[in-house]
Amino acid sequence: CASFICRGRGLTFRRRLGEDEGLWLVGGRESRLDSAIHMFFVFFPIGVVWLDREGRVVDTCLARPFRPFYAPRAPARDVLEGPPSLLDRVAVGDLLRFHALPERPDR
Repeated sequence: CASFICRGRGLTFRRRLGEDEGLWLVGGRESRLDSAIHMFFVFFPIGVVWLDREGRVVDTCLARPFRPFYAPRAPARDVLEGPPSLLDRVAVGDLLRFHALPERPDR
């Protein structure tokens, strides 16, 4: 999710998020402000992971519904939003790598 509209919409108005679901918000530059998220109209808590341009975790938090603003402690480029259990699997300083998935035959 890289467009301004997609990033702004995020997980709003969803009723739930499965354990294997999430959203990767791709940013343009490292910044505390540009990587901040809101929780307006998000009806469930989410695990949030902020990454720098190298994919290193710079901050994490458990975001609660309807809180206006969450920003990382350090500049970040990308944001991962997932179930709260996401926070059990990553820590500040971890390096995350993403690989393209093969095309699904049903699409």
